Amino acid sequence: MSDAPLSRERIEAVDRQGMLSDVLAQVLQLGDALWRVQSAGLTRRDLSGGLAVCGMGGSGVGGDLASAILGDRATRPLRTVRDYALEPWAGPDTLVLCSSYSGETEETLACFEAAGIVAAPRVALTTGGTLAEVARAEGVPVIGVPAGMMPRAAVLYPMVAALECAALCGAAPPLHTELDAATVLLERLAERWGPDAPEDSLAKTVARQLRGSLPVIVGLEATAAPARRWKTQLNENAKQQAFWSQLPEANHNEICGWKRGAEVAPFSAVFLTDSDQHPRLRRRIELTCREVERSGGRTVVVESEGDSRLERVLSLLLLGDLVSVYLAALDGIDPTPVEAIERFKAELGQP
Repeated sequence: MSDAPLSRERIEAVDRQGMLSDVLAQVLQLGDALWRVQSAGLTRRDLSGGLAVCGMGGSGVGGDLASAILGDRATRPLRTVRDYALEPWAGPDTLVLCSSYSGETEETLACFEAAGIVAAPRVALTTGGTLAEVARAEGVPVIGVPAGMMPRAAVLYPMVAALECAALCGAAPPLHTELDAATVLLERLAERWGPDAPEDSLAKTVARQLRGSLPVIVGLEATAAPARRWKTQLNENAKQQAFWSQLPEANHNEICGWKRGAEVAPFSAVFLTDSDQHPRLRRRIELTCREVERSGGRTVVVESEGDSRLERVLSLLLLGDLVSVYLAALDGIDPTPVEAIERFKAELGQP
């Protein structure tokens, strides 16, 4: 399998539960996600505390992506909470979006309760479960998400919900026109990078470059959230350990570890770049690549695509998702099952 072409047939032979199809279907999620948010009966209000997005895994990354997309257009805070509690300053002037695909994520349920205690206005996003039940019982609007996917394949729903909630609480402008345009771009990129694309297409090439190494995905400014998403998709889909970091911070610490790291395991560094990044970051990438290669590691530099910041962030999201599935296929791994997570949750629920 490792030396075979990454054709659709070869990938689907390994991808028995259809993760590739779910990744490609994300192209259609933007419009559906916007419709679902608009149908939830949310109230527009002006809140000085901005938006807190409470969620784990793909739900948390959705909040990160929204923040990256808004950038300096955000006029109030937009924070992602990955814990059992809100920040101590959250209160009635902060909109809290509690996002859990299953509706059973215990950290998110704890944040939902905590937000109620401090009288923060709340919104729930879920397919159902306990979160939907308690939200409806307390009169909290529920944004319904289609069931039947792995939560990580539904990441655009919490992302769009976060963008819309940010607009509704006065933290950012609405991005409806940009969302429509991004759908067109994603359709085009899905053809260029999808399973029917040539073997030298970008997603297939990057997957082969990362194979057999420990990847570190490096983001900067708007690409930091996509870098985190690449890392988690490599973890869950390719069942591969991976890490992520961010420039310029990594130049002040991580750069010292590349040489010793090469003595432990072969590694690679993927740099996610953007046309709108600070000009000094381009030089930092060049020098960091030189240091990684000097230490014996592989380097890959990927540029985002698209006109708007939203398009460029989503282009990297789609590319990383495809790379993770292709890397799984190269090693004969079904990308969908996550036995380690399921085992951990079962043990966590035991007394």
